[in-house]
Amino acid sequence: MPVVEPGSFLTLHYRLCGPDGTAFIDTFGAQPATLSLGAGELSPALEQRLLGLAEGTHTVIDLPAGEAFGAHRPEMLQWVARKLLDELGDPHERYAVGDVVQFPTPDGQGHYAGVVREVRDDGAVLFDFNHPLAGQPVRFEVHIIGVL
Repeated sequence: MPVVEPGSFLTLHYRLCGPDGTAFIDTFGAQPATLSLGAGELSPALEQRLLGLAEGTHTVIDLPAGEAFGAHRPEMLQWVARKLLDELGDPHERYAVGDVVQFPTPDGQGHYAGVVREVRDDGAVLFDFNHPLAGQPVRFEVHIIGVL
């Protein structure tokens, strides 16, 4: 039976849950995911936990706080002026705590997300650009369907 090795192409179902048990990603009720190990589709810590698992394995792995997505870094909280937000998007957009906002990368080829943490009266918005599960324990449930 094939086992997961560096560079393996996988078909799998997986669920990532934060400390309160809420699923951040869950493919079990939908199409399975396909990914190439080492391509950056999962965090390195999650990929490491897959190595050596045999096709057909269904397991739950608990990762301690910060291991799956790193520590929560305070420098990743950034105030963004309303003027810049208007330039990057819709000037009529209203932001609320908890909103996830997509920003273009400097090269314009991709996007990254920030979560609204605070909105000031002058319209400036505090965004958290950390991964939502950074600094938290994570439960990783996985069912390896196929290994190539």
